[in-house]
Amino acid sequence: MKLRTHYVFSLGLLFLVDSLIVDSSFYLLILTGIISVVTNNVIDFLGHEIKGKYIARTPRTHTLPRSIGWGLLVTLPIAVILYYLYPDYYLLYAIVLDGLIVGLSHMLLDIFTERGIYHKVDGKWKRIALAHFSYDNPIVNGLAILLGVIMLFAAIHNHNYDY
Repeated sequence: MKLRTHYVFSLGLLFLVDSLIVDSSFYLLILTGIISVVTNNVIDFLGHEIKGKYIARTPRTHTLPRSIGWGLLVTLPIAVILYYLYPDYYLLYAIVLDGLIVGLSHMLLDIFTERGIYHKVDGKWKRIALAHFSYDNPIVNGLAILLGVIMLFAAIHNHNYDY
């Protein structure tokens, strides 16, 4: 999937999950946006290699356990800093949970592309892809973005905001 698709889908998912744990606010929306953008950039920047004239995914970040690890690596420093600034255990829990979810959401979208994600079989990396869509398929990217927006609106709908 395109990187902007990952941004919107992850933002919607993270904000929806966080809105169930803590009182949602505009600041939480900004925070989940930062987590979405930074983590998805880290996963793609570190997990892609140039091979000839093509960019290929690598198992460095495009596996389920490693994507979770990269998500936590990005969000744990944010969680610690926020906890010292605003000591709230629910917010801390939500940010750590975001770290677990954001990497998984990246893999969820990538598993539907033609190159898929990696998993180990008999000690060797194998790819698994469910639908083999092109990463830049406008319909599939549009549906994922729409789903992210729907999750975002669902989170907003569940709360009264005074923006």
